[in-house]
Amino acid sequence: MKIVKKLFDFNLMDMDLSDSKQNGTVIYLYTLFWSLAFLLCVPIACICSGEGWEIFYNFYLILITPCSLITDYFNIGSMASTFLNAALCGIACNLMILYSRARAQARILAGYFLVIAHCFYGLNFLNMWPTVLGVYVYCKITHKRFAENVHTAMFSTALAPFISDFLFRYTTNENFVFGEPRITAAGVVFALLFGLAAGFAVPALLPATTNMTRGFSLYKAGLAIGILGMFVYSFMYKTLGLSSPGPTVRNNPVYDQNSAVYTVFMNCFFITMFALSVLFGFLLNKKSFQGYVKLLGSTGHGVDFIEDYGAPDSIINMGILGLCIVLFFNIIFITPLGMTYTGATAGVTIAAITFSASGKTPKNVWPIGVGYVLLNIVSYIIAGFAGVDLQLASTTQAYINSFAFATGLCPFTGKYGWKIGIVAGMLNGIICTSTSVLHGGFVLYNGGFTAGLTAMVLLPILDFYNVKQLDAPAKDGGQVSEK
Repeated sequence: MKIVKKLFDFNLMDMDLSDSKQNGTVIYLYTLFWSLAFLLCVPIACICSGEGWEIFYNFYLILITPCSLITDYFNIGSMASTFLNAALCGIACNLMILYSRARAQARILAGYFLVIAHCFYGLNFLNMWPTVLGVYVYCKITHKRFAENVHTAMFSTALAPFISDFLFRYTTNENFVFGEPRITAAGVVFALLFGLAAGFAVPALLPATTNMTRGFSLYKAGLAIGILGMFVYSFMYKTLGLSSPGPTVRNNPVYDQNSAVYTVFMNCFFITMFALSVLFGFLLNKKSFQGYVKLLGSTGHGVDFIEDYGAPDSIINMGILGLCIVLFFNIIFITPLGMTYTGATAGVTIAAITFSASGKTPKNVWPIGVGYVLLNIVSYIIAGFAGVDLQLASTTQAYINSFAFATGLCPFTGKYGWKIGIVAGMLNGIICTSTSVLHGGFVLYNGGFTAGLTAMVLLPILDFYNVKQLDAPAKDGGQVSEK
């Protein structure tokens, strides 16, 4: 209770935000604000979609359904039950931060937002726990502080689809029936053992894969967990000669009838949350954007905006970048081949802002988006000359999801300029639909995995041809964190 009391023993507007502890408190309250916002939106979503007590059954369906990419929780459950899932998982993360006494740094902010992002397509309040427990056991055995590894525990939840598959499908001889779970003792044992093993493997892989990309892919855990997932999936299915399962789809007429409602609701939700983020940061920043202007000049490489510029400017950046992402997606939605707000699209909207305190800004992200658009144009031109009917476009779900994570390549823009940023976006878009087959869709950070591979290809090319880096601002160029 002493910790809770400390959270309210100050006036936010009178805080000394040069104090790292008080910055951490602001970030903690900001993540709690998002968790409570999800919870508040549950009844509102019920009213908008005409849902009543079915929300609890739909939430149950989310918990018991295998969830390899891309399992749309709006379809499996409902919009309201998905918000409930995000609220519960978000509050669980808040409690982990609170009771571990972890300082809410940029990496914890990223871990929190990656968790709630994937609560819309693949992560739920049941399958998140085994890997979190694994990291906790790892800390106990190696005598490391869990407070220093809370973000690692959050990142490890990217392996959650493996947990659900072990529990509900892998040991049932492919006799999975939607809505009728069959849990075997072997499945439970596999899930727990995998969670423990992942808890030891992920902390070991993070430093090495971070060095591979040299900090040019902000989604550091994506490459580490993608490689781990590739080996596990290959053994589970390819080595043993078993049929690989696909994403689970439910025949849900309510979902089909309410797609327009979901799009309007999600737009209202995101615009409100991101606008409030800008307002919140502006007020905490003594009603000024002065520091934010300096933040926009950052390269985005090896930086921590919370430490360098303070929590208020970081929150302003998150809000403005979020509004830009929403605008970009809505432009895609109105195209002839456009999408709507599915559970996955809603999730990656949040995923796109996760590293807004670790390097992302609208200034260094826009070339990545331009790269995706140019790739789409070039693809159509080449397909036209070849007489090929192009089936994939940048407006498909896979490309939208990939773009959200490709924004993590923004350090290429900051360090090498906008032209290289566009190239990075195009290269990422080329392979984004191919990487999920390597891990069977069992790694939720497939976009981060793709971005990591892109960085590993692009960096040696830039080095070989001696492409010069731009001059870094004074606060940039620090050591890249291993985690």
